[in-house]
Amino acid sequence: MKYQSQKVALIYMLTALALFAVQVSMGLVIGWIYVEPTFLSELLPFNIGRMLHTNSLIVWLITGFFGAAYFLVPEESERELHSVKLAYIQLAILVLGTAGVVVTYLFNLFEGNFLLGKEGREFLEQPLWVKAGIVVAALIFLYNITLTVLKGRKTAITNILLLGLWGLALLFLFAFYNPGNLALDKQYWWYVVHLWVEGVWELIMASILAFLMLKLTGVDREIVEKWLYVIVAAALFSGILGTGHHYYWIGTPAYWQWIGSIFSSLEVIPFFAMMAFAFVMVWKGRRDHPNKAALLWSLGCATLAFFGAGVWGFLHTLHGVNFYTHGTQITAAHGHLAFFGAYVSLNLAIMSYAMPILRGRDPYNQVLNMASFWLMSGGMVFMTFTLTFAGTVQTHLQRVLGEGFMDVQDQLWVFYVMRFGSGVAVVLGALLFIYALLAPRREVISQGVAAE
Repeated sequence: MKYQSQKVALIYMLTALALFAVQVSMGLVIGWIYVEPTFLSELLPFNIGRMLHTNSLIVWLITGFFGAAYFLVPEESERELHSVKLAYIQLAILVLGTAGVVVTYLFNLFEGNFLLGKEGREFLEQPLWVKAGIVVAALIFLYNITLTVLKGRKTAITNILLLGLWGLALLFLFAFYNPGNLALDKQYWWYVVHLWVEGVWELIMASILAFLMLKLTGVDREIVEKWLYVIVAAALFSGILGTGHHYYWIGTPAYWQWIGSIFSSLEVIPFFAMMAFAFVMVWKGRRDHPNKAALLWSLGCATLAFFGAGVWGFLHTLHGVNFYTHGTQITAAHGHLAFFGAYVSLNLAIMSYAMPILRGRDPYNQVLNMASFWLMSGGMVFMTFTLTFAGTVQTHLQRVLGEGFMDVQDQLWVFYVMRFGSGVAVVLGALLFIYALLAPRREVISQGVAAE
């Protein structure tokens, strides 16, 4: 570790891992509810469990992004963080808001209250006071990180990372706008949900992945930066108007069907470029870095993101196909593999690289770490296939033949059982990953390894 202020990243990563454990555990619970619909129906209704599953996913991923930024920005900027104290204040606000959200959801507190009660918008259910807290925390973070970058060395990695993080914060402001017209509401709602995960988050992903490739492969910075700019240009070009694939059936003008189909088809390009980038960097690399687990997660991130976000996204992005498939289990298949590949694996990659350095130890328990990669990835790929088959059957029976929704759900039971089994594998893999990172091992003997 080169800079003392990088230590603040460790507490962010530990917080993210705790929320990760909550997220996958809640996913397992609601996965079983698909198999046994009355399970916990009084204690934990499905809609509450699903909110906790999806919200904890978003929160832990963003917390991981913050931790990654606090780790890599001092190294890239060649200076200490502007303020470690502000970083801890920011984390305290995020933890308080997360606790408030969980309690509000679980006990259905302040129902209908404008300020304290939950909102009825998917992914944006947080009470207004929590949303305000998120904005305050984001402003503290951006102030801290931006000043650090401005006072130090500027690189393509920090420039793209800042662009992505500022975009993330600014687009979240649309979460406060909730018009009465449902079509208008959805139009602006996607400004947060789509332009996050298929826009600014891709910039964050590309910059963190570029940092990892730089450290793990030893490829020249100039080569990494050229790839980075190409990937980012492709992501923004396709991702912004690609929002149109959400506008097909919500009451917007028909031209969105063409805009959405054309530009969202192009969204495959940046994900393919990212996968090619990762493998080419490893191929060109001349460094035999000791941390093989971080390299495996980095390559896995780029590959699974291409298939989950790129290929599975393309499967149902054309409006002629989407007319039949939207809102089915095909959407769930795409969502699970895309999030796991692009953002979960990215966070686990940077944690696998950074946490041994932050704790002053060797890249320990790599065998267990890599085993967790194959267990989680295998489980998620199997889950994606089962949900894809379930969605195909659902589309034909429900949308083509016109059978009733619940009648069709009964016929998908076997797919839900298989999905639950794959969920068990993912949870076991997640617990194994956390154990592999936190279990004590011998101290670093050579300071040269710790400095990498």
